[in-house]
Amino acid sequence: MSPAAAQLPFFVYGTLRPGEPNHDVHLRGRVAAEEPARLAGAVLYAGPGYPYLVEDPEAGPVRGELITALPSAYDRLLAELDVLEDYAPGDPRNLYERVVREVTLLDGATARAWVYVAAARVAAG
Repeated sequence: MSPAAAQLPFFVYGTLRPGEPNHDVHLRGRVAAEEPARLAGAVLYAGPGYPYLVEDPEAGPVRGELITALPSAYDRLLAELDVLEDYAPGDPRNLYERVVREVTLLDGATARAWVYVAAARVAAG
């Protein structure tokens, strides 16, 4: 991971959103800020029991939240979210890929964030 990407916020759009089951399990007490945001060029699917996002330049935006982790919780949270999202760098069995994308906040400002998008084998299904 490059130093510039080391502590990016996370764009969440499914079970990690406030009020959803994984929010309390993984994010409670570890978040410095949560802001409504949207990601252009993507489509949200209900999926087989969990939502997933597929990139599509003609689609979007997908609404979600930009989650900024507390610096002291960041490394552990990143590792836990990778496990939750069934992501390991370079693993062809991944359900999701963790990518850097630009999201837009309600005030029009933009931010770079980690986004878990459907891996090719999930997106193709």
